[in-house]
Formats: sequence, structure tokens, C-alpha cells
Amino acid sequence: MTEWDVVVVGGVGVDTIVRVPQLPLPARETIKVPPIRQYVGHTGNGVALGCHSLGLRTHFADVIGDDPEGRLVLARYEEAGLSFAHRIHPSGTRRSVNLVDPHGVRVSLYDGRHPPDMAVSPDLYRGELGRTRHAHVSLVDWARHALADAVDAGLSTSTDLHNWDGRDEYREDFAYGADLVFLSAGAIGDRMEEVSESILTRGRAKAVVVMAGGRGSYLKLSGRPLRHVRPMAVPAAEVVDTNGAGDSYVAGFLYAWLSGRDWETCTRAGSLAGAHAVRSAGTHTSFITSEELNRALDRAG
Repeated sequence: MTEWDVVVVGGVGVDTIVRVPQLPLPARETIKVPPIRQYVGHTGNGVALGCHSLGLRTHFADVIGDDPEGRLVLARYEEAGLSFAHRIHPSGTRRSVNLVDPHGVRVSLYDGRHPPDMAVSPDLYRGELGRTRHAHVSLVDWARHALADAVDAGLSTSTDLHNWDGRDEYREDFAYGADLVFLSAGAIGDRMEEVSESILTRGRAKAVVVMAGGRGSYLKLSGRPLRHVRPMAVPAAEVVDTNGAGDSYVAGFLYAWLSGRDWETCTRAGSLAGAHAVRSAGTHTSFITSEELNRALDRAG
């Protein structure tokens, strides 16, 4: 008997958002900025809260620290009503400093802080994998074992490779081990078709989605050419912050996919969820609901 629609493994941290006058920053000793804010963020957090806000029964599992950032994470999930299992590690909670310009463009300074060889007992996630329809596995080293367990359990799986260049071996287990693979267009440029085809032919993926921000996204299915998906138009004046938009895209896509919708509808759902996210300041501060998303899908045809 399933208890969850989605189990998300790995990927929570705390973002410090600094709104800057321009990027890159000028070479000055002091730059005045608006109030600096902290938010619970990072990729697993965005997917988990995004799915939760869409009404999917969602469970999240990760490693945090016994530190102020870890306590901020626990308070956020208690407030949101998100089921969260965790282990404490002395290296602390992951964090980032994100510089955001007036157009919502960001530069992220990432402090993963967990040691690369950190061992995490599968007891953290294995029981819940036995009670879910789908597993989304974030790009943290120990989570590759959770992905293998999910595949062995016969679950559908997804992952986000983020800014993968198609060559880095570290991410190959994720690229070739998941059923749905998301990645950013940033590092692959004009190699989108090549990298997407490689993921399909070398791995188990049914679909590859390349997210390209304001340029929309690209869908690659086996035996079909890469197809561009137009972005949902957001007036420039309404783009406040792009932090977390990709994670919202993934959550919207998964919601539609787990509802049995076709690929085109799934990509539209992802685009709509991402467009909703960029209209709010900070990381993962506002997520589209199922009612809002379904109405928008109906309007989009």
C-alpha cells in the first residue's frame, strides 16, 4: 500500500540572498545592498515543497546539521506540514550565498560542506521508498545509492543534473539511472541534442528535459528530435528572482506526469510552475497550487 506519491532524497540547505545593483559586481570595497535575507532552499527542498504545495503526498529525507540553519529547516517543514526524516552530521547544514541582480539573474556561491565520502545509512530513506509511487533523487553523492534502491524496488524515478556538461563522471549514475532526467542548458550549449540522446541511449530515461530559463525548455524522447517548448511569458517587470525556478518546473512536471498527462502537458505544467516562482523574492517562497496550475493548463489549451 502506497503512503506517498513522491519521496525526495537529498538536497536541502539555507540560502542567503543578497540583492546587488549589478552582475558582475564592480571592483569596490563596499557596496550598499537592501536587507539580506535567509531562506530554506536548495534543489531537494524546492522539489519537495513544490510537490507538497501541488497536493502530492510528499516525504523528504536528507542530512542536516545541529546548527541554526538546521533548526531553520526543521521549523520550515513543521510550518509547511511536510513530512521530513533526517540525520545530523557534524559538518553542518549546506548553505549558499546567492547574489541576485535587479533583473532576477543570480550567481550562487555554494557551500556543500558535507564530506564527499559521507556515508548515510539507507535506513534514512529505504522504508519510505517501499511506500511511494515515485522517487526524486537529488544530486548529492550518497543519494546515488537511494536511486539504485528505488530502481531495484521498481519505482519510477527522476533526477536533476543541473549544470551538467555531459562529461563529468560524478553525475553519470544519476544521468543514466533515472527514468526522467532534468538538466540545465547552461553548460551544454549547442550540444543539447547530443547530450540528451546520450542520456536516452546509455541509460534508462524515458524523457530528458533541458531547462533554459527565459528561453523555455527542450524535450527529448527516444526516436524523436529535440523539441523546443516555448516559455510561459512573464513580463520583465514581474521577474523578481530566478532562484528555485528550475525546481518548481520539476515539481510541476512531476505533478502532471504522475497524473497521467501527456508529455506536452507535462512540459507546460513545468513552465507554468517555473513562471509562478520567478514572481516572488527569495528562494522557494511561493509555489503554484494544483488549482492554479490546472486552471492555467485549461487556459493554455
